[in-house]
Amino acid sequence: QVQLVESGGGLVQPGGSLRLSCAVSGRALSSYNMGWFRQAPVQEREFAATISRSGSRTNYADEAKGRFTISRENAKNTVYLQMNSLKPEDTAVYYCAADRNYGLGFTDDEYDYWGQGTQVTVSS
Repeated sequence: QVQLVESGGGLVQPGGSLRLSCAVSGRALSSYNMGWFRQAPVQEREFAATISRSGSRTNYADEAKGRFTISRENAKNTVYLQMNSLKPEDTAVYYCAADRNYGLGFTDDEYDYWGQGTQVTVSS
């Protein structure tokens, strides 16, 4: 059974930074492409970033480009999302997800395993 546990969320002022972590257990992280999604109140869950098994390929939602960086350390079974220049509209629950497929996934139905989420609130 694969388990994903996010951490690192919290309250941050506009313009600030946070680094989210996702610890994967049950199977080697290198078995999966990984993604980060987010869901704001009364909105659907949306794609934020994805990274390939080796970390050689990444892709971002337009809203994340230039501000968010996804990375991974397979030896530590951990995926990260560095978020800079945060805006109030980045407020959401952030989820990490694991994808067994070989192409990078951009929609939540392409992912097989999900964490419970971590709350990020951007407010002054």
